[in-house]
Amino acid sequence: MIPKAREVRLKPKVLEVYSRSAECSLISNCSNRTKSVNSGISDISPDPEPIRVLQVIDTLGMGGAETWLMDLLRLWSPSGLVRMDFLLTSGNLGLFDEEARRLGARLHYLKYSRPNLREFFTRFRNILREERYDVVHDHQDYASGWHFLLASGTMPRIRVTHVHNPWLHIETNYSVNVTRKLIARAGKYLVKLRAAHVCGTSRDALKRYGFNPDVPGRPKVSVVHCGINVDKFGTQSGQERASVLREFEWASDAKIVLFAGRLDAALDYTDLSNHKNSWLALNIARAAIDKQANVRLLMAGAGDASRRAMERHILQWGLGDRLRLIGVRTDMPRLMAAADLLLFPSRQEGLGMVAVEAQASGLPVLASTAVPRECVVVPELYNTMSLQEPIGHWAAVLLQILDKSRPPLEECRRAVQKSEFNIVNSARRLLDIYGSARR
Repeated sequence: MIPKAREVRLKPKVLEVYSRSAECSLISNCSNRTKSVNSGISDISPDPEPIRVLQVIDTLGMGGAETWLMDLLRLWSPSGLVRMDFLLTSGNLGLFDEEARRLGARLHYLKYSRPNLREFFTRFRNILREERYDVVHDHQDYASGWHFLLASGTMPRIRVTHVHNPWLHIETNYSVNVTRKLIARAGKYLVKLRAAHVCGTSRDALKRYGFNPDVPGRPKVSVVHCGINVDKFGTQSGQERASVLREFEWASDAKIVLFAGRLDAALDYTDLSNHKNSWLALNIARAAIDKQANVRLLMAGAGDASRRAMERHILQWGLGDRLRLIGVRTDMPRLMAAADLLLFPSRQEGLGMVAVEAQASGLPVLASTAVPRECVVVPELYNTMSLQEPIGHWAAVLLQILDKSRPPLEECRRAVQKSEFNIVNSARRLLDIYGSARR
């Protein structure tokens, strides 16, 4: 007999204590934060049991969803209100694995693929039986429907599908043949049949995937933005800028353009499979250097094969000291504090959290009009252009933005602190779902 999952009911006082403790731990940074959080929760009688959540995701890497989940884990771990574990469906180690373990998370490495389907079926069901999670929160869009089907009878009642990727992800991975199209279509049907909640990083992403947040019913569809720890961003840029200039051996008058995202495979900005448009960004920066010699570019992101191919072109152009491809970085707040502009010409985005981080840093953004406007928190910092515009026009507008004055940094930080992108507000939104779904 499969044990029945516990139903979690959060009392208003618990939510109040959570809100108070979370804001203490992330905003005030006083030395006795953890002590006050734990004492506040222990004052509630009876003590609430932790909400046990299994997060299903590919790998704990540097992606937007992964960094959000790690910020949630850092927030919730001291209070014990939510206990998060991870099912890693790539089966691979990730950048944040050791930290996640130190914060109390269990990591289950279980590859999800057609050749490995029988092992996935058996082990996934065993994990759910043994751990008795209150919530399964699956971040793999249509694939989550298949996960829910394979675990039928062992799933908790609170099952959440979360859409993070742009629709381009489906077009690229599931439109290659009839079989994969049918798999995606069936996955969507299974999500609608078996999920209690479908969340998306933006309204645009949800609607592209066929889930309308304006239509009531089951599953409940809603926007749940990823959040950031705003305190990590928006530091005064003097020291950080000086250290970045030393690292790359650039002069003090350098105008630093930052690009952050996985490098696309195709070195062709007309290729419709390109997501981040890294080749376009590189050529925009090259055109800007032709017009203003002190412009510099930092491209941070994974993609070793693409990086090697792009570096060959950079050497041919004679710009190896000005266009730098720096791989995966864990110091994005530092780079943003040093930069003068974030270049973000994506073909599609689920939302575009890097643009939110830039605004928290007081960093101007030049984005494509394809990026959802929901990421705009400080309108004075946010600029857009159509991907139909020629590269020369992009470069000219980039240079104009570099010459503009910025709004005060503290105003930018306060705006993001008050927004739904503050990790405290994002976590509170999740608690509403985790604690209240299907009572």
